[in-house]
Amino acid sequence: MRFRSFRFPVIALCFGVLAMTAQAQPSTQRVMTIDDLMAMERVRDPQISPDGRWIAYTVNQKDLEEDKSRTRIWMMPSEGGEAIPMTAANSSASRPRWSPDNKYLTFTASRGENSRTQVWSLNRLGGEAMQVTNVKQGVGDFAWSPDGSRLLLTITDPRPADLTEDQGDDDKPLPYVIDRMQFKQDNQGYLDRRRDHLYVYTPGDDAPVQITFGDYDDEDPVWSPDGKSVAFVSDRSEDPDLYYGSNIWVVDVDDDNHRLTKVTEDSGRERSPTWSPDGKSIAYISSLGPDVGGSALTPTRRLALARLDGEKRQILTPNLDRNLSNPQFSDDGRRISFRLEDEGQVHLASIGTDGKSFRRDLEGPVTVNDFARRGEKVVVLVESAEQPSNLFSLSDGYLSTLTSANAELLADVSRPQVEKRAFASADGTEVEAFYVKPVGYEEGKRYPTILWLHGGPASQFSFTYRDTAQLFAANGYAVIMPNPRGSVGYGEDFAKGTVAAWGEKDVEDVLAAVDHGIEIGLVDGDRMGVGGWSYGGILTNYVITQSTRFKAASSGASLGLVPANYGHDHYQLMYELEFGLPWENRERWDALSPFWKVENITTPTLWMGGEVDWNVPIINSEQMYIAMKRLGVDTQLVVYPDEHHGIRRPSFIKDRYQRWLAWFDEYLKTP
Repeated sequence: MRFRSFRFPVIALCFGVLAMTAQAQPSTQRVMTIDDLMAMERVRDPQISPDGRWIAYTVNQKDLEEDKSRTRIWMMPSEGGEAIPMTAANSSASRPRWSPDNKYLTFTASRGENSRTQVWSLNRLGGEAMQVTNVKQGVGDFAWSPDGSRLLLTITDPRPADLTEDQGDDDKPLPYVIDRMQFKQDNQGYLDRRRDHLYVYTPGDDAPVQITFGDYDDEDPVWSPDGKSVAFVSDRSEDPDLYYGSNIWVVDVDDDNHRLTKVTEDSGRERSPTWSPDGKSIAYISSLGPDVGGSALTPTRRLALARLDGEKRQILTPNLDRNLSNPQFSDDGRRISFRLEDEGQVHLASIGTDGKSFRRDLEGPVTVNDFARRGEKVVVLVESAEQPSNLFSLSDGYLSTLTSANAELLADVSRPQVEKRAFASADGTEVEAFYVKPVGYEEGKRYPTILWLHGGPASQFSFTYRDTAQLFAANGYAVIMPNPRGSVGYGEDFAKGTVAAWGEKDVEDVLAAVDHGIEIGLVDGDRMGVGGWSYGGILTNYVITQSTRFKAASSGASLGLVPANYGHDHYQLMYELEFGLPWENRERWDALSPFWKVENITTPTLWMGGEVDWNVPIINSEQMYIAMKRLGVDTQLVVYPDEHHGIRRPSFIKDRYQRWLAWFDEYLKTP
């Protein structure tokens, strides 16, 4: 696998990528197909070697023949050049991490029948990988100590069956005994009292040594520079199931009692700790208030710095009303880099440890999905509306292409034009949306249009190579992807615009996006569809119960009768914080339920979801479907067996693409 290298200024990133694509495209163009989408590679998790000469990363690809997705680890020179596969194509491996002595590339994998995930080590020069850990219940995550002598492991407490020699009882079904408030989690099912704790393992020893304990989950651990302590994230409140917050803690690894020090205050959710090179400070992301994930309640996530000498913590970005993530210190400890969400873009930015000299190190119409740094070397994982994610080296204001995943696959594929536009909503609030023109767009011609809505709602559409938009545009549709109230990237007030008010201002905003599309001459107002997944499906339900403008809808993993989800999904605490208790605030809960307005729906609607989704359970789609069926409105229900909130089986992913196209084609293109 040989990659060509290109250099272009950061400020011209999008144009540089487009120019690179144009050079590779032949004169005969074709449109994107579902098979193209299924064949695409996903580059992730860049890791720079200690000597700065190599980059390890993963590539995920779907295998329709085996009906699985596989992740493979690759390695390439940091200056660009030949990429070398480090793991086999017929198995999966993830979390590539370099040993501090630069000799070994370690990773996690599950190899062998009925095996659990373990840490493996591979000599960088080649040879067979060797299994490093042998934990019966498997390893969740790992990190090398700075001197390379020990491994920090995240391990879930064992089940009783894990502690017996008899392997026959490992998968024996047992009753679920519930005594927790938070007793369900999507992808996990019913929860017991087993928790994620931290361990230290010296290769060659019989077993790892546990260093954190208690009825708490411990996560996101990082070694201190001297290897004597570990910082981690944990909610150690009186009842973690009733508190949406967490703190940064430090555990003394070698102390016999593994003494704990609480670094942060009880003010919200603190996460993503990273040590300063001198070990005197910890930078982290701070949410001042109840951070409830995808809810509009989620406060702005700012960069904070805590000094271990006891000084009060400092918010380094108090006036930056945008979400930050992935903090990393520079090697000299003077600056901290981070990802910055901003108005449909995700930039790489940095700031001094004194809270001054903020700058955007990579900006423009792009999304920075990840980055890694080692000394002066910075590697970024970047995508745009025209190009999927690839790795670039960032140096002196220039980007150099490292990987060109999917370049050959997409070389002769025509790309749609994508434009981010602002417009006024019903109350005058400025809102933005991405307008994707159909492939082969002709000026002055109006097109059947799909209003596609994002999940969250605390999320945003950004400059990304979005599969659904590419597919719809390739099949003759204009696509509108709005960032309505509830979206992040536009400030905390805007993001909280749907708190306890789902289906109000956000509906006005997305309908205004449609009106703007009609105004600019792109949208055929008589041939419009609407759809989305998760909150995108929920918002679809609010739209079709309030508007008859749409001729077709697809609602995926959405809500119907909101009270039916209390205690049935994994969001009961979020509901209580945002809506109040259902028996005390029945009017509000009923007002938020699209099911009570199902008789208003005239739009033919395709309902979809995963059979074992505990995020937004399939009962919602089932109830909405049967109500529409009873009312005699065109509808269909598709349930994917053994699938959770995110559909993973490749054949089901392909099936969903096919059904979306078929459904919209039937109602928006058939005369």
